[in-house]
Amino acid sequence: MTIIVGYVPSPEGRAALRHGIAEATLRGETILVINASRGDAYADPRFALTEELDRVRAELAGTGVPFEVRQVVRGLDSAEEVIKAAEATGAPLIVIGLRHRTPVGKLIMGSTAQQILLDAPCPVLAVKADPADA
Repeated sequence: MTIIVGYVPSPEGRAALRHGIAEATLRGETILVINASRGDAYADPRFALTEELDRVRAELAGTGVPFEVRQVVRGLDSAEEVIKAAEATGAPLIVIGLRHRTPVGKLIMGSTAQQILLDAPCPVLAVKADPADA
């Protein structure tokens, strides 16, 4: 089985990756890291640069956990990509990072985490960033 990690290049994304590795190790599972963008903006801060994904791959390679890293731009938002991957793989768990947002911020911007939490076909582990992830 495959654990899905929704990854963004941020402290929250690094926390999700770290917890995803811990869960995969504990369960004897593989990891699929998803980094996605709709592709509708010139600059998307959630879309990881090649160097960042190389660091993710290096961190995963050092764990001994089988993994795959996917970076997708298909017009779907990040939540849809994560949910789609979980459905396609029959994932037992999705791991995402959370950051604090004001109620107004959620109303105006929407919430990728909220969409994943509500629509995921499996349990979701939502983690906060630790100071070590900064």
